[in-house]
Amino acid sequence: MLTDLPNVLTLSRIAAIPLLVVLVALHLPLTDFLACILFSAAAITDYFDGKLARARRQQSDFGRMFDPIADKLLVGAALMMLVGCGRLSAAGLYPAIVIMLREILVSGLREYLAGVRRGLPVTRLAKWKTGFQMGALGTLLAGDTSAQLLGIPWLPVSFIGEAMFWVAAVLTLVTGWDYLRAGLRHAIDAAAQNAPSDGPASSTK
Repeated sequence: MLTDLPNVLTLSRIAAIPLLVVLVALHLPLTDFLACILFSAAAITDYFDGKLARARRQQSDFGRMFDPIADKLLVGAALMMLVGCGRLSAAGLYPAIVIMLREILVSGLREYLAGVRRGLPVTRLAKWKTGFQMGALGTLLAGDTSAQLLGIPWLPVSFIGEAMFWVAAVLTLVTGWDYLRAGLRHAIDAAAQNAPSDGPASSTK
């Protein structure tokens, strides 16, 4: 049900996106800091909604459908705001492109595999990728202005965020390739199963 806590946490990530966009657009030291906190809190709910759903046995089709959608909407909104507001360096655009393309690839693979009733399990490396990606985006949203707000202007927050972003991009390429191979393997197996078998030729009199 929609009122189950795991589903509420999932929907909260989607609800946080408009406020996140406004905070990033204002680009003030305080709003940048608040954007980081909001994004980080929303990202943490991704861990807890799945954990709670399993612990409370509240797993549902709604949660399975909207959980990855909420994640991708949150990440996509953060990426577009960072790029659109010029908060990424020219070099930082490349990991952003890699991450966006990987999200589209995995979404397409999941949609196809759902049609053939196959799953795409989340690997341990993919979880590390998500951790670095969310950490990098939160750090980039905070930016150097947050360091000034907190009285530590010497801390290169944006540089640290972009370094983490590159690590996330490398992990994204590795996990994306793993998922692509798994999807292709399932597609080849499905094609082999559906291929007509060549039986013995029938003779006519």
